[in-house]
Amino acid sequence: MRLYIAEKPSMGAEIAKCLTGPVQRKDGYLITKDGIVTWAFGHILRQAEPEEYNAKYKNWKAEDLPIIPKQWKMIIDESCKKQFGIIKNLIDKADEIVHAGDPDREGQLLIDEVLDYLNCQKPVKRILLNALDEGSIKKANKDLRDNRDFLNLKKSALARARADWLIGMNLSRAYTLAARRAGKKGVFAVGRVKTPTLALVVRRERELKDFKPVDYFTIKAIFAHQNGEFSATWKPKDTQAGLDFENRLIDENIAKVLIGKFAQKTEAGKITAYQKAQKKEAQRLPFSLSSLQVLAGKKYGYDPQLVLDTAQKLYEKKLTTYPRSDCEYLPQSQFSDAKIILQNLDNINEKQLANWAKKCDLKTKSRAWNDKKITAHHAIIPTKVKVNLMSLTTEERNIYFLIAQAYIAQFYPVHIYDQTKISIEYMQELFVTSGRVVKQMGWKELYVQNNKEKSLNEDDKKEDNEDKEEQNSLPLMKKGDEVEYVKGEYDKKSTKPPTRFTSSTLLAGMKDIHKYVKDVEVKKKLKDIYGIGTEATRATIIEDLVKRNFLQLEGKKKYLVPTQSAYILIDALPDEMTYPDSTAVWEDYLHSLSEGQGTIEEFLAKQAEFTQNLCIKATKTVLVQEHEYKCPRCNQGILVKRKGKNGEFWGCSNFPNCRMTCNDVDGKPDIEKTKFNFNNYQQMNYNNSDKNYIKSGQNEIFQQDNQLISAWDLIARENTKKMNFAPKEKFSAMPIEKNKNTKATSKYLCTRCKEGNLRRIRGKNGWFWACSNYPHCTATYDDNNGIPVI
Repeated sequence: MRLYIAEKPSMGAEIAKCLTGPVQRKDGYLITKDGIVTWAFGHILRQAEPEEYNAKYKNWKAEDLPIIPKQWKMIIDESCKKQFGIIKNLIDKADEIVHAGDPDREGQLLIDEVLDYLNCQKPVKRILLNALDEGSIKKANKDLRDNRDFLNLKKSALARARADWLIGMNLSRAYTLAARRAGKKGVFAVGRVKTPTLALVVRRERELKDFKPVDYFTIKAIFAHQNGEFSATWKPKDTQAGLDFENRLIDENIAKVLIGKFAQKTEAGKITAYQKAQKKEAQRLPFSLSSLQVLAGKKYGYDPQLVLDTAQKLYEKKLTTYPRSDCEYLPQSQFSDAKIILQNLDNINEKQLANWAKKCDLKTKSRAWNDKKITAHHAIIPTKVKVNLMSLTTEERNIYFLIAQAYIAQFYPVHIYDQTKISIEYMQELFVTSGRVVKQMGWKELYVQNNKEKSLNEDDKKEDNEDKEEQNSLPLMKKGDEVEYVKGEYDKKSTKPPTRFTSSTLLAGMKDIHKYVKDVEVKKKLKDIYGIGTEATRATIIEDLVKRNFLQLEGKKKYLVPTQSAYILIDALPDEMTYPDSTAVWEDYLHSLSEGQGTIEEFLAKQAEFTQNLCIKATKTVLVQEHEYKCPRCNQGILVKRKGKNGEFWGCSNFPNCRMTCNDVDGKPDIEKTKFNFNNYQQMNYNNSDKNYIKSGQNEIFQQDNQLISAWDLIARENTKKMNFAPKEKFSAMPIEKNKNTKATSKYLCTRCKEGNLRRIRGKNGWFWACSNYPHCTATYDDNNGIPVI
């Protein structure tokens, strides 16, 4: 018996329809003459939580980090136990299994992990379903592959999932604990992809706040040639006075002087360079999910998750191919489908698509048809199924329109134009101009906007202005021709601030992540890879940042604006987590892993080492914001204003690990005049305990009865009267540095709490080492010739 295991019920139902009937419906599966079809509900197995490895991890403690499983555990999701049982029973009865997960690395993993969990040793085939129409399913079913061919794809997905677990579970705990020490509430979620994505928005917002517009001046002149007039722009020399570091003229007086100089017309201008070249622009490629999300965001204002959800609905309605594709190319074998698809579009109830489809030339074969660029899936295109646009929602119609438009473009000629660049020398100054003459509109006929939108974003406006300059009408001329200066004028302009991210532009940033990396060599390497995140997860990551209140949506265009929590988290994290360099390199490694290069063990070992290093950094992190005061004793908490029975005072947020307090003076902590800070406490002279003062360095600090005394002062006063400095068992209740039975604080960090330093203490049984963080840490270590045995 052959058993098909689909990724979800809807896919299972479509597969069953294409098998020999009749179809018998059972609880959790379908029976046909060609075999049984069952399904998962996405991931029906999940990775175990830390406390499912060890109950002690239920309480978050810095000393437990990093948590690195020796043997990875998978847990059956509570909501999927019944379906898992059905799948298990069917696998036991099957002779052969057909893996019918989505044709990507995540789809590969979610069925494979079930087979691995059940230790399935039966033969497994793989069906690749890029579309759910009957023809595509039957064709794929005749071309089943050995599932072992996709082992590397599974390893890549597994490596990604485990790396995300290591980073997310450990660093979220580490930096949440750091935040708690600083009196912050809530969970500070850290993610391998999520965090550098959030950092992009935080840095962009700070660029906006720090932005100061710069006024500058441009000069344009009209020149007359015997064949007609044209305009050109003045280009300053590097030695020109009045320029800023970006070669912009910022001195208006110099602009006025130059205009006056040019108006004298003491000499003729001369064409010093004339370059004319024919340019060809190939057809735009069909869509990957990311490119579809970006264009739909620009054209319709749709957020990426809406685009993905809509594309998924079109796929399930059999109208378009698999939506979670990272590929923009098409297999040669599908070129034969073009005739039927274009005929359907010719008869569609949408005037523009129908008109464009009529003009298609099936003899034209664009660069999109390239088998070498195809992996497990191809670009998103219409299927051979006829569509009634009126039966679709507005969002579905719009997304289908974009997909069909890009497909039709593949059967239009290339766009051809003549580009001309001219340089003019006039009165020892350089002027330049350029022009573009369209020779063949080609595929761009589909994308010409007769009516420009009223509101363009800054990038669109910039591109629009560049197009206008390039489309100048230029008279026929050649190098060496003379021209006459007619008139000139200068224009005042201001530099524009960067535009805030929207969901669509942030997603584009995640895909083109090389633009945001710091390392120049890494930037070069990452230019041609797939960015950070996957086609399927990028929208979810952005949506999750909003749900977790790290980002907020503002205005009609739904700009992404970071919250205070976002600033706190990004400021606390090291560059390794906030810049995308490391994450993008890991994505490159994961891509290589899917192609059989490298090993999952090597990748995870590097991830574990990276996680451990950042957990150590987290223990030393201080989450101090503007107008907050870092605790001078523990250097981890912040001083918080509190009310006591004797009035207001300031105490450390890291209490009870740190008991630092100080007086309040005009609403601020009196840190400079703290009567008894931690450093002074370590240097106390306890021989004067019977006096009413304590010696600290060279100063005597008197304790007056009517003054507020800090908690450390009170503890010290009591201990100087009552403490027996020779420890009875291990060491004294308050470890004192300069007592005759102790040695000064060492360089050794306590391995249990990772906060205190180890001190060498003489007990009744000899020397031993103890943590300075007592009584909150009771760790002790044996002594070996002056070195702690750790």
